[in-house]
Amino acid sequence: MTSSAPDLGEVVLDHGSGAQLSHDLISLIVETLGDVYIGEMEDSAMLPVTGGQIAMTTDSFVVDPPFFGNGDIGKIAVCGTVNDLAVVGSKPTYLTLGMILETGLPIAKLVQVLTSIRETAREAGVQIVCGDTKVVRKGEADQIYLNTAGVGLFERTPLRMRDVRAGDRVILSGPIGNHTVHLLSIREGLGFEQRVLSDCAPLNGLLDSLFDQAPEGSVHSVRDVTRGGLAAVLHEYAAASGRTIRIEQAALPIQHETVMAMDMLGINPIHAANEGCVALFVDPAAEQEVLAALRSHRYGVDAVTIGEVTEEAEVLVLMRDADGRDSVIEELQGSELPRLC
Repeated sequence: MTSSAPDLGEVVLDHGSGAQLSHDLISLIVETLGDVYIGEMEDSAMLPVTGGQIAMTTDSFVVDPPFFGNGDIGKIAVCGTVNDLAVVGSKPTYLTLGMILETGLPIAKLVQVLTSIRETAREAGVQIVCGDTKVVRKGEADQIYLNTAGVGLFERTPLRMRDVRAGDRVILSGPIGNHTVHLLSIREGLGFEQRVLSDCAPLNGLLDSLFDQAPEGSVHSVRDVTRGGLAAVLHEYAAASGRTIRIEQAALPIQHETVMAMDMLGINPIHAANEGCVALFVDPAAEQEVLAALRSHRYGVDAVTIGEVTEEAEVLVLMRDADGRDSVIEELQGSELPRLC
């Protein structure tokens, strides 16, 4: 498949015309996606759905750069959608795939993205059921934009923010900041990208393993830590619970090289985007069992407790330093790190 890509050269406007070149491009897409694509070329996918409740989400991806050291926009698109479905307790099952391609995009790069989508979908156990492709003129997009929608089936009780309660432990499944540093290092030529890899990963397998091992009902809520970083997640939960959340600065799992890069860039890691990390709000009685279950999976080996939901009925997020002093973590008004996921 990859060897045939150079024969097609680059994406041209006629690839979006609906004529022969469009059919050629669609054939390439279908062939590359292989067994993860089950569309039948009808105008709508017709899918079997059993049970009384589904989860559904949608997201768009405009990553800069769209191709990076250990992944690309295709991997991020599948992981982002799968993780959004998994954290509410559903089983990710179906995805859609929409692509906006800029003229001049090498077909070989498109095949790279499609291959990443295929391999990540296989790992996550999801199928792509329908899609759409549009082509825009040079300068109207940055090589490639993706949109995905996902459907998950509930085989367990849904997880919601409103179920978080005072005393819950806040656990992170892994380090924060690596995805941001990896992409910014490539973008700015900092040289950290070989030592700090993106954490991009589908986490439904990790969560399935956790729910199989942890006491039933012990995990009250889960949220993937993406745009806005850990700070944004904690502010959402503080508002939803009406309580103060306090985290320990020394407990935050941050790779040494990530700290160095963040210091150079003037970025606080708690605001950094991630693509393979979740925050969990857990009954304190089950804290150690949850940690053990997370650490038994390859995507959770560095899981750690970072704080708790306090009894204080004030909507605040605090960080305690090594000397026991609390400082308020302010929520960013806007994004200082655009297009990382």
